[in-house]
Amino acid sequence: MSIESVNMQATPHRPQRRTTSGRVRLQTLLAIRWVAVAGQAGSLLFVEFVLGHELYLLPAILTVGALAVATLWPQIRRKSSARLTDRESALYFAFDMVQLSVLLGLTGGLHNPFSLLLLAPVTVSAAALSFRSTLGLTALAITCINALAFFHLPLPWPADSAFTLPPVFVLGLAIALALAAVFISIYVFKVAEESRRVADALMAAQSALDREQRISSVGALAAAAAHELGSPLGTISLIAKELTRDLAPDSPYRGDAELLLSQADRCRQILAEIAARPEESSKDHFHVLPAPLLIEVAAEPFLRPSVALRIEAVPDTGERQPPLLQRRPEIMHGLGNLLQNAIEFAKEEVRVAIAWNRAEISITISDDGSGFPPDLLARLGDPYVSASASPGKLPAKLAGRYGAGRGQAAAKAERKGDHMGLGIFIAQNLLERVGGHVQFGNNQYGGAEVRVVWPRGAVDGEAPGGQ
Repeated sequence: MSIESVNMQATPHRPQRRTTSGRVRLQTLLAIRWVAVAGQAGSLLFVEFVLGHELYLLPAILTVGALAVATLWPQIRRKSSARLTDRESALYFAFDMVQLSVLLGLTGGLHNPFSLLLLAPVTVSAAALSFRSTLGLTALAITCINALAFFHLPLPWPADSAFTLPPVFVLGLAIALALAAVFISIYVFKVAEESRRVADALMAAQSALDREQRISSVGALAAAAAHELGSPLGTISLIAKELTRDLAPDSPYRGDAELLLSQADRCRQILAEIAARPEESSKDHFHVLPAPLLIEVAAEPFLRPSVALRIEAVPDTGERQPPLLQRRPEIMHGLGNLLQNAIEFAKEEVRVAIAWNRAEISITISDDGSGFPPDLLARLGDPYVSASASPGKLPAKLAGRYGAGRGQAAAKAERKGDHMGLGIFIAQNLLERVGGHVQFGNNQYGGAEVRVVWPRGAVDGEAPGGQ
């Protein structure tokens, strides 16, 4: 198997767009509902029998009973471990909001301080459901708030006095709650969406690292097999030759013996081909490599005849020998992604400058391509950077190892307005796992430039137990 074919298998596919189905567990929702049933019933009984305030107890208890029935029914009919789809979760939250609004209407409307609880379903929806469901629940919350501002029974209060808020205050409270519902839904949804994107991208980074480690293990197993199988195959070949020599030319078993000998020779040829790849074996299985050689190994699968790779050593005055770097999957995969981007979009040359001193090691990768869009430099390294922000240049540049190629990635982004940047995010994340710091910029000629800096003990081969 060639290095190119191994790399194709190691390149992770871009994960599918996140779905919101199955994000809310039925058991969790039912548990919260039972808490709401107990709280509502306890509050009604406390106001009626302890505080002595008269309220419409029977309609209020029936409203709480409706919530109890709506909670008990799915608990009996469905498995508690089931996960609700986005639509089912939205319907459950909508029922909870309507039930709470009816109960508030029977107990004072917006005069009731518990009217703030109308914001709870909107908050949960923004954190766990799709934008469409959150938008619908926000609209329902605003509708319920406006209805409670004008249609409600009096707030339970002592008979010798009455508690009434000025209409202007109630109107202001309704506006405040409506604005709070809108603000919370947008703010919580944006924060949760960003968190989910980062989680998805981290999962993709871990998947890429796992594939790199599996491929390295396969190479080690192949080398071990080539070594261990040599002696048994030699014995088989020897016995097959003796059988062929001893059997008569017209023996019915002579053909089988010759076939056995030919297949044994074929196996020995295959093992010899594996053993005849010292350059691949050393690149795949040496634990530490000189920094220039490590760059060559990481860049080899992506080299193009039309682009020259120039590696320069910039040592400190007291450090002439190139540092030995640990050949860890995080470093190989991270540098591989960055080198692929540079080689793929360079015009003629990619320059890699390796500098080191007693304190740190830095690798600067620059190309003579079109460079990164200046307005998006600050966002490089974020997962799923929006391609629509800079049409034409960004999708191809950020497609990197995750894209299907420059032209395909650009066309795909232009067609779907897709989000790219996973390749760069994965590279940055993997390199930072081993103590590196990644900086993105453009060089003086307008091409892209990426600089990776490690503390000397983090990746130096002389300190393998580093960070």
